[in-house]
Amino acid sequence: MRFCAFLTGLLLAVPAFAADSWQSIQQQAKGQTVWFNAWGGDQAVNRYLDWVSGEMKTHYAINLKIVHLADAADAVKRIQTEHDAGRNHDGSVDLLWVNGENFRTLKEANLLQTQWAQTLPNWRYVDTHKPVTEDFAIATDGAESPWGGAQLTFIARKGSMPTPPDNPQALLAWAQQHPGKVSYPRPPDFTGTAFLEQLLLNLTTQPEALKRAPDNTFAQVTAPLWNYLDKLHPLLWREGKDFPPSPARMDTLLAAGNLDLSLTFNPAHVQQKVVSGELPADSYSFGFRGGMIGNVHFVAIPANASASAGAKVVANFLLSPQAQIRKANPAIWGDPTVLDPKTLPAVEARQLSAHAPEGLPVVLPEPHATWVNALEQEWFRRYGTH
Repeated sequence: MRFCAFLTGLLLAVPAFAADSWQSIQQQAKGQTVWFNAWGGDQAVNRYLDWVSGEMKTHYAINLKIVHLADAADAVKRIQTEHDAGRNHDGSVDLLWVNGENFRTLKEANLLQTQWAQTLPNWRYVDTHKPVTEDFAIATDGAESPWGGAQLTFIARKGSMPTPPDNPQALLAWAQQHPGKVSYPRPPDFTGTAFLEQLLLNLTTQPEALKRAPDNTFAQVTAPLWNYLDKLHPLLWREGKDFPPSPARMDTLLAAGNLDLSLTFNPAHVQQKVVSGELPADSYSFGFRGGMIGNVHFVAIPANASASAGAKVVANFLLSPQAQIRKANPAIWGDPTVLDPKTLPAVEARQLSAHAPEGLPVVLPEPHATWVNALEQEWFRRYGTH
């Protein structure tokens, strides 16, 4: 009986211990400066992060500094350089917006803190039916906290493209009938590389090969992609001799009527850009009939972070219903949520569900993270000198 009483006491103490440890993390976080390195290529995202900074200062006494990156790979290189120099503490990056190839690079080099994401109090709201514990087919091992969803999405205008192409062959036919009106962002822009992955998924005769790292079948698996691009490129904007540097540039060209198509990784992007006046009112989004690749994007804490307690509190706030509802609102950002509305109180569940994009294509899983570099290298070999 005494043992049973001891065991009961121990079990009852576990939640209290967990709460105490989170309280101690919050205490440590007070007064810390957290350097959050995040892609800075969209003003709506940047404004959202400014709001997050204000909330962290007001409610948690954390000084959140946003470092706007052109590419997350820049922060990855910095973390690697610090490690190589023996800087195992007081690193310059405390929190990093990351996924895919950049995550794989850091994880394989043991440059990330692990086993912390599921300990966040707001993890209880996360939709675990989404791929929140793997990133481009690589297990996260608690080294990443999910932040938002994404799906490759085409953008067009009713005035210039009333009926959208619903597969790669229809897109090629459109380019043949409207030369110079189609393009895609130049790899290694992640949207441009995702477009290559999308076409490869649609065209290859060996889709199973994309679930593992490329091997000696690479040429055979990818041959249909290069055959397709060889036909498409001469029909592209500037005859495929130049490519827009970013999706933002494609939006500008679409708005001006120079392109019939743009690309985004955010299904709510069109709504948000129409509201802000950056895209014309007749803009709409679409995907291929068989589905479009999608993923979850995350935040991670480098192993040498100087403010890891503060970084965890920020990551937990990013998962809060309040922050996720605001982020999902197309008038603010429109980034799809990673929360399960069924886990939320009724009012918040309704608010979050109201922002869910409707009529999206089926989400196709991203190829294994190692395909990113392999495809980019081969693309540059074939087309990069144009």
